Amino acid sequence: MKVKLNCILLVDDDEPTNFLNKIAVEELECTHHIKIIPGAREALDYLSCAGQPAPLNKNCPTPEIIFLDINMPAMDGWEFLQRYEALPEEHKSSIIVIMLTTSFNPEDELKARKIPSVKEFRNKPLTSALLQDILQRYFPDNYK
Repeated sequence: MKVKLNCILLVDDDEPTNFLNKIAVEELECTHHIKIIPGAREALDYLSCAGQPAPLNKNCPTPEIIFLDINMPAMDGWEFLQRYEALPEEHKSSIIVIMLTTSFNPEDELKARKIPSVKEFRNKPLTSALLQDILQRYFPDNYK
């Protein structure tokens, strides 16, 4: 039996991308909550809330996976990661961060691989097959 994740967080400013990513997640019925946040700064605020003890975090379920875009206005994915790395450990816990981008620049992938919290660098779109692969890799007891 599959055990659902608590939350998957989608951080991307592109509404059509978020729509498609949400469909991929819903197809697998693998999480209780899908949170879509269109900006990096807002995502950091969300994670600060999620890192609070109950009941302070009731509106901010802690994500097990973050799918993060690189190119966003105001604060891009790189700046998000710089600030994310500085968060207290209880705000990050064991979150799996996946860069999900349209970038085919090999330098972006090399840069991402040097950031400890980034587990993978993948190209958009998020598909059910890609998500299934990630679930099997990082949550093998839940998704065999």
